[in-house]
Amino acid sequence: MSNMVLLVACLVLGIVLRASGKLPANAPATLNGFIVNVALPALVLAHVHGTEPRVELIGAVLMPWLLFILGVAVFWLLAQTLHFSRGTTGALMMLGGLGNTSFVGLPMIESFYGSAYLSIGILIDQLGTYLVLSTLGIAVACLYSESRASPREIAWRIATFPPLLAMLVALALTPLTFPEWVSAALHRLGGTLAPLALISVGMQLRRSALADNRAALATGLGFKLFLGPAMLVMVYAGLMSEEPSVVRVTLFESAMAPQIGASIVAIQHNLNPPLVTLMVGIGTVLSFVTLPLWWAFLGSG
Repeated sequence: MSNMVLLVACLVLGIVLRASGKLPANAPATLNGFIVNVALPALVLAHVHGTEPRVELIGAVLMPWLLFILGVAVFWLLAQTLHFSRGTTGALMMLGGLGNTSFVGLPMIESFYGSAYLSIGILIDQLGTYLVLSTLGIAVACLYSESRASPREIAWRIATFPPLLAMLVALALTPLTFPEWVSAALHRLGGTLAPLALISVGMQLRRSALADNRAALATGLGFKLFLGPAMLVMVYAGLMSEEPSVVRVTLFESAMAPQIGASIVAIQHNLNPPLVTLMVGIGTVLSFVTLPLWWAFLGSG
């Protein structure tokens, strides 16, 4: 519960700081640069290092990949019908296809299923969600940004994306044990991601943007909070009898609000920033209502 309170408090704090005028107009861009280049890599290093993937959890790790691919397909089709701009389509793919499987997901797993299942959430988050963001997510952001990148430029941005490099380093150093002071430093730096990101989102949140993005917002959150998880329920239904608890937690994670890291990358690539901030802000609050409903539907474990 304390994590939930912190997320909402930071979002509100960002709104208050913007209204107060005490920070410069480019403060969100500065915060976003720190998040992508420092906080997010530190978080990945801290959690991926020492993680022990298990064969029976492959289906859980694959979930974010399937959700993102489904999101890309659904939003591409909807964009043709609803005539969304490229920036809006890219934002929907990023925010609708990637969930907040860490800062919202892990506390929710602990609250509804117990701490014994946190290891599933960590694997989904680090080897699923953040790896998708570091590869397919960056590719989509580059393809749909106003400054269109060549295939070589996209490949270069993926290869040099700091969180991906951090993940490769973490996996390479798996046989080694980090000194306690290194682990502590990484956790402290990584712990700044959610507060700073939500302050940044709050500073960019505009109620006036709702009028221009109402259809896109409803479409994006409708997929992220309801349709996407429902499609995965059909995909994973056959595994329910073999690994029921793992499947329940995996599907529960798929129903999380839009990912904070994806919002920062989308904003950096100018993919309809007002829509992005609305999806994160409203989606996070709405998920406090929709997640208990998913828990009741999926079963308690």
